[in-house]
This record gives sequence, C-alpha cells and structure tokens, in this order.
Amino acid sequence: EARTAIGAATEEAPRMPGAVRFQNVLGTAFRRASVLALLALPLLFCTPGEALATGTGLTAVQQQLGVEGDPEQVSMLPRIDLQLGGAADGEGLRLTGTVGAVVLLGFLTLLPSLVLLMTGFTRILVVLHILRQALGTQGAPPGHLVAALALVLTGFVMTPTLHEVHEVALEPWLAGEIDEAQMLEQAAGPFRQFMLDTTREQDVVTFMDLSSASPVASVDEIPLATVLSAFVASELRTAFQIGFMLILPFLVIDLVVASTLMSMGMFMLPPAMVALPCKVLLFVLVDGWSLLAQSLIQSFH
Repeated sequence: EARTAIGAATEEAPRMPGAVRFQNVLGTAFRRASVLALLALPLLFCTPGEALATGTGLTAVQQQLGVEGDPEQVSMLPRIDLQLGGAADGEGLRLTGTVGAVVLLGFLTLLPSLVLLMTGFTRILVVLHILRQALGTQGAPPGHLVAALALVLTGFVMTPTLHEVHEVALEPWLAGEIDEAQMLEQAAGPFRQFMLDTTREQDVVTFMDLSSASPVASVDEIPLATVLSAFVASELRTAFQIGFMLILPFLVIDLVVASTLMSMGMFMLPPAMVALPCKVLLFVLVDGWSLLAQSLIQSFH
C-alpha cells in the first residue's frame, strides 16, 4: 500500500524537465554570487575603519547573510605598512595600503626565480635535462627529482657565497646594526662577485652595449641587472657545451646499434629499444652520476 501511494503521488506531481531545473539552480546561484560581489565591493575602496563607520564591508555582508556578531569584534583586513631604508629621515621605499600589498606579494613571487638565476642552478638543471634526453629514458629520473638534485648540487656550489652573505649582511641586520635596504645592498655583493667570476667578459661587454650604459671605471659599477643578464647567457652557453660532451658517447652507441641492426636485416626492431640498456649499462659502469656531480661542482671553481 505504501508503494502504491508513493507511486500515485509521483504521477500526480508535475515533473519539471532537467534543463529547466538546471536553469533555475544556475540562476539562483548567479543571483547569490552577484549579491555577495556587490556587498564586498566597498572593501576595495574604503579602509577597514570607514567600512565599520558606514555599515558596509564585512558587517553588511554578515547582516545580509544572517550572521550575528559585534562590529568591534569583526576581524578586519590587515594593514600593510612596510618601510625599506630611511626610516629616520623619511626616505627610502615605503609600501602601504592595497597597492603596497599587491607590490609586496608580486615581489615575493618573483624573489625565488631571481635568487635561482643568480646561482649555478641554471647550468646544473640544463645539464641534467640534456643527460636524461641523451640516455633516452624519457621520464626516468622524473622531472621533480632532477630539479631536486639540481637544487642540492647548487647548495654545494653556493656554500661559500651564502656563508659570506650571512657574515656581511644577515648577522649585522639581525644585530640591528643596519636596516633592510643596507642589508639587501650588502647581500648583493657576494652574489655579484660570484656571477662576475663565472661570466665571460664578452657577455658582459655585449649586455653593456645593449643597455646603452655609460662607461664604468670598474666592474663594481656595472648595474646588477646587466650582470644578471650576462651571467644567465653565459651559464646557458656553458651548459650546452657540457651537454654536447655528454651526448657524444651515447650518440656513438646509437650509431653502432643502428648499423648492427641494419646489417642483420632487423628493420622492424627499433634501434632505441636495443640501445637503451647499453647506454644505461655504460653510464652505471663508469659511475656516471658521481662523475657528473663532481664535474658540475668543479666547473664553478
């Protein structure tokens, strides 16, 4: 009897098509999202104090959504006030408000890339990727493992530079002897010296000409951006030179295997399939990973 009653009620109730139900749900969600966007719009144009005074911002949103709470206890947006250098005389770089927060977050996202470009990470990573292509192992080792290995080897290479940065910049800053701007300026010195020691003079001259900079009396007066650009170009050139020397023995194995299979009439057998174990065996027998790591680290000295 219960099943009969449920079936009768289902037949009597009007059935709404699936497309109509989807449009109704989508329209309701769109209207709610529009209301929330309009209520949150004052937060972009007024400070937290003004939002409380005018009844807009988070308080109005809570009232519309039916959330109770004391306006004085509502957690407000954080205020950004960052001063870099010149705190006593009012000079230096100062970031405040919404624009300061955006600039600060953008700088923090670019900082890791800039730091990695100022180290030997570029050369090591390119060489490891070329080695993987020469071996023909496709996804072995994985890309994230190659990046991690490059980062570890970079730590070995940059240990003297990082130690000098800690002594001349971080320790005085933590002791309160210098401010943030002086700390950044002194920390850039060891990195500049490292880049100049490993950069070809021709690359430095080329980028000085491209930047149309005025002649300098010494290398210390070269702009940091020019030194960084020349360093990256020089690192890429050196990495491809090392990669070329790595590819040659594996290329010889590919040629020998292909010639042997062709002379035996095995045209349907891919030469890469036969050459892969030979190349891996050769790389393991000569202790390739240890030799490669040792060569990469010594190439910076």
